[in-house]
Amino acid sequence: MLQVLRYTSENFFVPLTVGGGIRDFTDANGRYPLLAIVYAAEEYLKTGVKTGKSSLEQISRVYGNQAVVVSIDPRRVYINSPNDVEFKAIRVTNPGPNGEEYAWYQCMVNGGREGRPIGAYELAKAVGELGAGEILLNCIDCDGQGKGYDLDLIS
Repeated sequence: MLQVLRYTSENFFVPLTVGGGIRDFTDANGRYPLLAIVYAAEEYLKTGVKTGKSSLEQISRVYGNQAVVVSIDPRRVYINSPNDVEFKAIRVTNPGPNGEEYAWYQCMVNGGREGRPIGAYELAKAVGELGAGEILLNCIDCDGQGKGYDLDLIS
């Protein structure tokens, strides 16, 4: 894979972003970036303190925030009222399976198999403040459906 990337970057002059499989950069606590970024964002949201030790902050400081792209893979969680959760909730265009008019977007990790107790809006805000230059937003509920983007999420 590295040979393909090297060849591509030497022969094509377009922005190139490759994600996943990062295994040789750990933060100051020895954690790998995928979960470390979520942990750093959760901690930042709780304390409001930037430690400078998270992998996101370290990579951003060394390579610049334009080199940090955070992929957020949320899934829609339907609720009856925005007061039902501590995360940003929105009125949805299409009601949920039980007629729910609101939803929040729970961040998922491990290929969408494991949910984290943080909303997509909150995570995006936190990683932006910690040094992410771009966010790749992909709603798991819409992935592979051929129906386009989740307009409620990106609004």
